[in-house]
Amino acid sequence: MSDTVLQLGIVTAYLLVALGVGVFAYRLTDRTAEDYYLASRTFGTVVLLFTTFATLLSAFTFFGGPNLAYSAGPEWILVMGLMDGILFAILWYVLGYKQWLVGRKNGYVTLGEMLGDRFGSTWLRGGIAAISIFWLFPYVMLQQKGAGQAIVGLTDGAVPFWVGAGGITLFMILYVAIAGMRGVAWTDTIQGVFMLGIVWVAVGWVLSAAGGATAATDAVAASNPEFLRLGGGLYSPQWMLSTAISIAFGVTMFPQINQRFFVARSKRVLKRTLALWPVLVVLLFVPAFMLGTWAAGLGVEVPADGNVVPAVLEAYTAPWFTAVVVAGAMAAMMSSSDSMLLSGASYLTRDLYRPLTGRAAAVDDTLGGEATVARIGVVVFASLSFVASLYAPGTLVQIGDTAFSGFAQLALPVLVALYWDGTTKRGISAGIAGSQLFYIVSTFDVLGRLSNLLIGRPAVALPADYAGWTPAIAGMLLGLVLTVAVSVRTTKSVGEDPSVYAVSGAEAD
Repeated sequence: MSDTVLQLGIVTAYLLVALGVGVFAYRLTDRTAEDYYLASRTFGTVVLLFTTFATLLSAFTFFGGPNLAYSAGPEWILVMGLMDGILFAILWYVLGYKQWLVGRKNGYVTLGEMLGDRFGSTWLRGGIAAISIFWLFPYVMLQQKGAGQAIVGLTDGAVPFWVGAGGITLFMILYVAIAGMRGVAWTDTIQGVFMLGIVWVAVGWVLSAAGGATAATDAVAASNPEFLRLGGGLYSPQWMLSTAISIAFGVTMFPQINQRFFVARSKRVLKRTLALWPVLVVLLFVPAFMLGTWAAGLGVEVPADGNVVPAVLEAYTAPWFTAVVVAGAMAAMMSSSDSMLLSGASYLTRDLYRPLTGRAAAVDDTLGGEATVARIGVVVFASLSFVASLYAPGTLVQIGDTAFSGFAQLALPVLVALYWDGTTKRGISAGIAGSQLFYIVSTFDVLGRLSNLLIGRPAVALPADYAGWTPAIAGMLLGLVLTVAVSVRTTKSVGEDPSVYAVSGAEAD
């Protein structure tokens, strides 16, 4: 009992420190939408790098990935640590830099604003917001599910799942209502540095107790030799590439990441962040996933529905240190969730509330009544995702991959629109709608469910893969083809204005 009290005390203290940073930042935040949602576009390299880094760290990173490495080997280091680090850095420049130029020129806060203005379409603007909020739901739920599992594992079941999930839900609602982007980013920076350091300390402690890296790896070779072969008989090259591509492109379209393309202070900040990003990713994912792999060789027992990282730390380190690492994991979940909820609130108010209430062209950019709408939206969204987390089937990896791939369907139509003046409203609308519909039908087996409902058996279904490539990749290609093909065959409508994207590098200086 004393260990449980100590561990919960450490986790609570860490979260309270984060809340204190948020309160301090709130006192420095202007009451304008641009400052609340984008911190007035003033981020330097360190803050931009670590707020993006910490925002991506989540239950998927600390629990889902190591769990997968524990059960199937360390290949996900190649997917998440290497390929995604490089792919996302490239997309950061190709898509993010152009988006930053366009956003700075026109004062955009959301992706929906940027596309709605270019194509003169309120429907497109609202559609982007609705799709983004839809796919945010499972990823926020993933954080709550991860928090519940973390608390159960930390306390050996003394504290139930719903308390952990509910606690992080209440905390992030309070935090987002107070902090705004400035508080989120400052806290993310602290959390990012903390998490990066603590995972390396964890690896060092476990390996020291286990006799070193060589002994731990030899144990894996003896107990799970397939783990040390590329693929291990479980992953095809097409699957690994599909997963890396869908995650990298999905991350680029995540609202909380995509909005960070707007917030850099200068072109130099963006380029520095681009160069440092892959290094930071490798420094985190390699040790986190190897902990899961080594735990399999060391014979660490993981409880049903539990997570390997707390289990291996309990076996080889002190109880207080396990609590510190779990606190770091909770910080990862919070640093993802707070940014998601803040971005979701901006999409709700700017792209749905404003057009519906006739404020789409309002000159006044103060939050005003929008702040209430945003906070109500945060409470409702977080509460619904908490309830869903109590009943949602699937592992953390499955839930996360579903959300990543859903967002990935947006990436290629948006990329085409940014660089090709010939893109039309009908073209990008067809590309986005077609790829989303295809991916949803494939992922949730809509045809099979309908046929089961109509004739009593699942007689119709789309393929599970396409020559080894996942439906997410097929959907992305479909979106690209539809965007280009429909744009070629249609003319621009009234209100479309490609010139709003006409920017040059000189405008960044």
